[in-house]
Amino acid sequence: MNDESITLNLRDIRASAGLSLSRAAEITGVSKAMLGQIERGESSPTIATLWKIAKGFHLPLTALIEESTRPSGVSGEVYRTVQFPGSISVKIVFPFDPQLGAETFHVSLKPGQSHESQPHDSGVTEEVFVLEGRMEVLRGGDWVALEPGQGLRFAADQPHGYRSLETGAAFLNMHHYRNAGLFRAAD
Repeated sequence: MNDESITLNLRDIRASAGLSLSRAAEITGVSKAMLGQIERGESSPTIATLWKIAKGFHLPLTALIEESTRPSGVSGEVYRTVQFPGSISVKIVFPFDPQLGAETFHVSLKPGQSHESQPHDSGVTEEVFVLEGRMEVLRGGDWVALEPGQGLRFAADQPHGYRSLETGAAFLNMHHYRNAGLFRAAD
């Protein structure tokens, strides 16, 4: 993962919102100390921490992890893979597009690997489309089995998760933000 992008993006987001570290900690639920460490490049945040920050600022995940100068949707463009420590690996297929209110990731799970997510911002919907392997998606408290070529849409503003079975799995994960025009920090 490119921690420098996260460091610069978080610093810019907080500065443009005019928020102190203390106020940013209040709205994100991430401690002032941790936010400071991330901004100084002293800590590699987990995906759970990044989602808390994104949710607090009402931003898509790619606003924190994507390089701000990266082009979007260029044919043949290969976006980088982000490996979260002790967690999943995601490739940014399409970074957040404010016109569409969406972003798309290619997620790889090792055999038997699982990842559970805390609720995203209100109104966020996810779609999962299995490319290879067999997996299950936690939706509404139940695990739903999916095979290659199958997909599932669900409200992501509740706890949810993904787990692969014996062979591992790869899937597309699309995030749709109902309130895409509201991505700004509310004070």
